[in-house]
Amino acid sequence: METNIVPAGKFQHPDITAKGEKRASVYFTGLETLWFFTGSLCNIECANCYIESSPTADHFVYLTPDDMVPYLDEVEALGYGKIEIAFTGGEPFMNPHILRLCEMTLERGHRLLVLTNAMAPMMRPRIQKGITDLHARFGTALTMRISLDHYTQKHHDEERVKGSFEKALIGINWLHQLGVTLNIAGRSLWGESEKQARAGFAELIKNQGWQMDAHNPAELILFPEMDGKLDVPEITKDCWDILNISPEAMMCANARMIARRKGAGQACVLACTLLWDDDQFELGATLKGARAPIKLNHPHCAKFCVLGGASCSG
Repeated sequence: METNIVPAGKFQHPDITAKGEKRASVYFTGLETLWFFTGSLCNIECANCYIESSPTADHFVYLTPDDMVPYLDEVEALGYGKIEIAFTGGEPFMNPHILRLCEMTLERGHRLLVLTNAMAPMMRPRIQKGITDLHARFGTALTMRISLDHYTQKHHDEERVKGSFEKALIGINWLHQLGVTLNIAGRSLWGESEKQARAGFAELIKNQGWQMDAHNPAELILFPEMDGKLDVPEITKDCWDILNISPEAMMCANARMIARRKGAGQACVLACTLLWDDDQFELGATLKGARAPIKLNHPHCAKFCVLGGASCSG
């Protein structure tokens, strides 16, 4: 409805809200999760893709090992130790370098989280062989998070494409039989309560025989839906106490994302996995230079992180 459109003046000034109050910021507390955006190409086009990925989307090009090495080196040089490295896209298994990127991460002793739709790109023989090898060598250091928007074929296929639910189940079952550690990312799109959604996923998990707990938020992540045009409150400095939420619980307190834009000479550091198309959240070329406070000057900051309580990290 038109009344939900963000009013003029909101999310305009980095420091001050439309009402003249001091905007909330999140200070960096140390790197716990480093995301790598492997490329914006995807084998399907979802109705509500967070990063507008599709079979033709090329706003982010495929990351290469040469792109990734400097950041892995910098993690060590800055003394962050062994952290969580996460790959997102697009569909990561479309990146021709993906197996080597995974191997590089695991060889250095980091935990690896790979987001995938578990469809055709993952099920190619070369990729299956590579995943089998990585699991055999690194075991539980590798986790796969499957995008399964809903526990029913009807709603999942509404968001994605017809037949995608059954294809995803085939992929999940293959990973489960292999013994790979799995979790699921669903969406809150259909007016269900969290209790109802978790109960529905629990039934699916039981019927499929997967080793996951739908009532564990780390194993079934339910993301709030986002629309940057909808009116949401701006988060002020006082909101932390009013909402009884710590800024240190926000994703940008301990995570950053690496991506390479089409036509760019090098990769860059972004504040967040979600704020990819807003220049104020591009933080330069190095992790050392990307530790400044993040000003919550975007509707996604409010709806997804602060009010939605969501985090992309494992």
